[in-house]
Amino acid sequence: MTDRTVAALDIGGTKTAAALVDGSGAVVARATAPTPGRAGPAAILQTAADLVKSLAARSAATTPAALGVGSAGVVDSASGRVTGSTDVLRDWMGTDLRGELSRRTGLPTAVVNDVHAHALGEARFGVGAGQPSLLFLAVGTGVGASFVFRGEVLTGAHGVAGHAGHLPSVYAADRACTCGGRGHLEAVAAGPALAAEYGRRAGATDVVLHQVAALAERGDEVALGVAELGGRAVGAALGGMANLLDPHSVVVGGGVTGLGRAWWQALRAAFTAEVLPVLRGTTVRPTSLGGDGALLGAASIAPVEAP
Repeated sequence: MTDRTVAALDIGGTKTAAALVDGSGAVVARATAPTPGRAGPAAILQTAADLVKSLAARSAATTPAALGVGSAGVVDSASGRVTGSTDVLRDWMGTDLRGELSRRTGLPTAVVNDVHAHALGEARFGVGAGQPSLLFLAVGTGVGASFVFRGEVLTGAHGVAGHAGHLPSVYAADRACTCGGRGHLEAVAAGPALAAEYGRRAGATDVVLHQVAALAERGDEVALGVAELGGRAVGAALGGMANLLDPHSVVVGGGVTGLGRAWWQALRAAFTAEVLPVLRGTTVRPTSLGGDGALLGAASIAPVEAP
């Protein structure tokens, strides 16, 4: 970050959030709108650009110097394009995210995947601040990870590093995954998978995650069992990632964390059982920034030139 205010965007499958962020990392203004995912790239981009312009208009004394963007999908930060996406955002793959948003807002723009953005936020402003490395896992509609080392995100040769949801999981057995494979972590640990698991066990239909969380909070045995299954699956996978990367900090966020104590206890127990003995003192922490994590991370990559 510099001492200048920048704009930030977090483009998700259901919601797009925008903020103005000052040089200290404080959000000074914010706005949100539903993401018109089924309407295609032009509508998604215009919604995002309009949010940024509305914030700039409301804060005329604080004109943003640049724009940083965290977006759903596989994002090639070098080219500024979306190189992979699910059908939640129709025809999103191939979108010139950086070029289009720069053109529509008039701001120099940098882009990154939304999970990487959240990891950067935690590493620079959250519980990982001051640590050389951070492993972040987001467990929500999907499962994604990011590793930040000395302030930089590991994106990989093709920009797909962090797709933790597509690691094999013994807890997933042969369940179908959203990627077309089988037996992956996302097929057992993501929100829709856990809601479906509750439905199977309880003989219920049209169950959603927040209902499972509410039932677990009230002590429902089926809901607690589902929460524990998800927690164990995530904890084991996270332990394997920690063995590979040896992070200084481990942070977990996303909507599935709302399953509460049973989920967290199962996660931490499985993590401890999986990691090498030297890593058993590693603490797995919840995100400290909540929904602002991706916005602050996006703000931190905004390409601001020195005044």
